[in-house]
Amino acid sequence: MGALLLDPLAALGRGAIAACRMAGAVALFALEALSHLVRPPFHWRLFGRAFVEIAYYSLPVVALTAIFTGMVLALQSYTGFARFNAQSAVAGVVVLSLTRELGPVLAGLMVAGRIGASFAAEIGTMRVTDQIDALRTLSTDPMKYLVAPRILAGVIALPLLVVVADILGVMGGWLIGTTKLGFVSAAYLRSTWDILETIDVVSGLVKASVFGFIVTLMGTFCGYNSQGGAQGVGSATTTAVVASSILILATDYVLTEMFFAQ
Repeated sequence: MGALLLDPLAALGRGAIAACRMAGAVALFALEALSHLVRPPFHWRLFGRAFVEIAYYSLPVVALTAIFTGMVLALQSYTGFARFNAQSAVAGVVVLSLTRELGPVLAGLMVAGRIGASFAAEIGTMRVTDQIDALRTLSTDPMKYLVAPRILAGVIALPLLVVVADILGVMGGWLIGTTKLGFVSAAYLRSTWDILETIDVVSGLVKASVFGFIVTLMGTFCGYNSQGGAQGVGSATTTAVVASSILILATDYVLTEMFFAQ
């Protein structure tokens, strides 16, 4: 009877230990990757390829997400504010919501689904087919060759995507505001510009850099440590996307708390 009562606690303890072990492994992996960013040589060609894959090929999905988010946000804000005769606040709510929160978070989640899975699958395939071991036999450090360029590319590329997402999201809100909600174009744009402050944009870009680091880190980590053939690669891909999404949402709260008083 006592053993049955202790079984759930034992399972909980094993889960906690496994989570701590995984967190430690990710932290050590991240520190090693960051150390390779400041130690020559650096593979700029691989950085350029990863940057194009993240920034350019992710642009359509991020742009569409931002435009429709801005449209929906304008409609929903107008519906709520109309009950308090505060329709004039719609433009401000749209631009602040996008620049401080929705732009970086939605862009991060979209990139996590696309790039995190891609990196995990690519590096995981290299792992299970012994290509990573082959790199070592050629005196090439896999961390420097496969991981460091991708992480730097993610940290730089995602803020650029967020800038585009912010602009297109505001444009989507402006489009709905002027064509459907009856706002005057000049007044809407002036209200948007007047309420926007530098800290709003900066906080969103800081979040984007952190999210870019998380996405590329988890994608490369899960792929680098995948095992078990094709099934292991599939599991690593799923884990990379899920872990990136959860960490983005959790980190978003921490960063929002930091910028809350600003």
